[in-house]
Amino acid sequence: MSDGVSLQHKTGFVPDYASSDLVEAMRHVGITAGDTVFFQTCVDTLGQAAGCANSREICEMLWNSLQQVLGLRGTVLVPTYTFSFCRQETFDIEKSPTIWGEWNTFFEFPEYFRHLPGAIRSADPIFSTAGIGPRAAEILLNLPKVCLGEDCVHDRLRRAGGKICILGVGLYESIFRHHMEAMTRVPWRYDKLFTGYVRENDKVRKEGWIYNVRILANNANPVGERLEALARQTGLCQVASVGRGEILAVNADEFRSLIIRELKRDPWFSAKGPSGDPVKLEELRVAGPRYEVKLPPQASMKQMIDELWRLPRDIISNGYDAALSALSTQIPMKIHEFPSGTHCWTWVVPEKWTCIEACLETTDGKRIFSYADHPLHVVSYSLPFEGEVTREELFKHLHVHPWLPDAIPFIFKYYERDWGLCCSQNQKNALSDERYCVRIRTKFSFGTLKVGEVIAKGASDDCIVLCAHLCHPRQVNDDLTGVVVGLNVMRELLKRRDLRYTYRFLIVPETIGSVAYLSQNEHLLPRMKGGLFLEMLGTDLPHALQLSFAGNTEIDQCLTLVLKEQDRNSWTGPFRSLIGNDENQFNAPGVRVPMLSLSRILSLSEPEWPFREYHSDHDTAQSISIDRLEESCRMVLKMVDALEANLVPVNQFKGEVFCSRYGLHIDWYTNRQGSTTLFDVMHLIDGSRTIADIAQKVGISFDATKRIIEDMCRCGLISYHERRN
Repeated sequence: MSDGVSLQHKTGFVPDYASSDLVEAMRHVGITAGDTVFFQTCVDTLGQAAGCANSREICEMLWNSLQQVLGLRGTVLVPTYTFSFCRQETFDIEKSPTIWGEWNTFFEFPEYFRHLPGAIRSADPIFSTAGIGPRAAEILLNLPKVCLGEDCVHDRLRRAGGKICILGVGLYESIFRHHMEAMTRVPWRYDKLFTGYVRENDKVRKEGWIYNVRILANNANPVGERLEALARQTGLCQVASVGRGEILAVNADEFRSLIIRELKRDPWFSAKGPSGDPVKLEELRVAGPRYEVKLPPQASMKQMIDELWRLPRDIISNGYDAALSALSTQIPMKIHEFPSGTHCWTWVVPEKWTCIEACLETTDGKRIFSYADHPLHVVSYSLPFEGEVTREELFKHLHVHPWLPDAIPFIFKYYERDWGLCCSQNQKNALSDERYCVRIRTKFSFGTLKVGEVIAKGASDDCIVLCAHLCHPRQVNDDLTGVVVGLNVMRELLKRRDLRYTYRFLIVPETIGSVAYLSQNEHLLPRMKGGLFLEMLGTDLPHALQLSFAGNTEIDQCLTLVLKEQDRNSWTGPFRSLIGNDENQFNAPGVRVPMLSLSRILSLSEPEWPFREYHSDHDTAQSISIDRLEESCRMVLKMVDALEANLVPVNQFKGEVFCSRYGLHIDWYTNRQGSTTLFDVMHLIDGSRTIADIAQKVGISFDATKRIIEDMCRCGLISYHERRN
């Protein structure tokens, strides 16, 4: 490679630096043989390098200089970020190019480096890193699916005693500080799930990666200059001049200690600021539509439905919050909030979603349908999109209802992100143009998932959980009906002063709400003795009871007995055979709270299962019956009565009871069935069975069994014990 003098002789131009200058500068900032170095560069800010006529030659000079300083025992790591999952693109470990992005403003060297012989690349579909050297594999391979968190590349670099070396830009460009912001849980960053596909060795796999993103309010704009200034002032950051710029180096572990200290002192130290409530800052940024609903005191179920059902109640949204706030005025309610990014066992609470506008238009501007017409016209949690598309491309993102040709379907993509619109099959059939204009203006923001909890306190902390989900925009039967039935039941239970159990009613966003509540209240799990999920109770269909995972618990017994007595046309089915909802989370491994599900649905074999209007704009207030809801309230209260009364009768007698002495005799000749039943019940009372056990064994209703046992109790023939554990 030519030196500066020969280059001047050839071109008449004096270069800013030579290879030897770079080698000397690296050594000056403490890079030595055998080091593990995370190397980031923007050499176009340094000026012309001696002997280098183009970027390829500059890359070669850089690599040669690194080899000369580090030797064979050294390891070089270079950021080759693609942001593939953020861009909804497949990440090809071999082929996906480095993106010229915020943290890597010179992409030629990373691209040159990752194609060198012996280079390996991490499988991170957002922040991939390439490496060469003896420690590259241990740092880059078999990573957890976490971009910036524990055991990520930067964490492994620190634990390996590695150094960060920045050429041509400031230390503030290093992503290491974002890793430390994630590790220290600064309030303006949160974990977000990104899903997509990774291609490796011509095989494609689907993956989900957690990226600790920042809130998008201006207050959280990255400002790393203050950290760099401190690192320089304390001598932590070594600096040397190269050409028209600088080379900087810092020990990763020492830099970590500095960042932790400053973020502990001021969590907003590396952000623009000023500090503030992230939720409120994001609300100001998004400025989406607001909803306010006022319910009269002691509103009826019909009044609650009429006022709430039109709200766009997406799982974390202004519409959901408005509905829950209105319900909280009806009954003493605690509202739990779980911020976006909260880890709930294997789940992560998603962001808040706001739809500003969504529509489909012809290319000459004629509106075909829009979110303003009905909120179901856009996929819930759709990504934003704006542009002209072909009819073929549009149809890949346009959803219709499977059996109702004139209905708009409810489609959601909470975690598998994509853009999408919805319309009726009839509307879709009429779309004959070659091109259309799509406009979807949606915003994702840091928010809080909200769960409403109503507690009717009993003598014991052992509790029964009722649950229903409030989400699903502008729909009623699924599952606003379950919410209002549950709330009405709790109104009655709050009036009682003789409850044995404590009753908790949870109003949740579907699935994630139950997971969030349970994971953050694990201490309650041992006291949860059972539960009942309430859903789809507004149709004219008979009640359907889905049993718990175990299927043979006390609550399964009691509720099944009451169901048969109260609704002769009702039916039951094993766990996950009738419907699937939040009862899954309670019955799941590691939880195992026996929660059943009560609904009014069609059989799974019916083509319109679970009910005709399911997940469509036809699920309106006009499609349900308030009379059916009243019946369901009575059903649930009778089930509660059975649970409360399900004690263990203990015999205070020996031998067969002399019934005539106690006025219990039933003449066998005139009432053979009654007489037989009396003795069947009597012979099962020995302190080992609950009332429900006896009723099930004899084959009569819970109430009939209880009446017989109560008659014997009044005669002093039995006493009661609490139920078995």
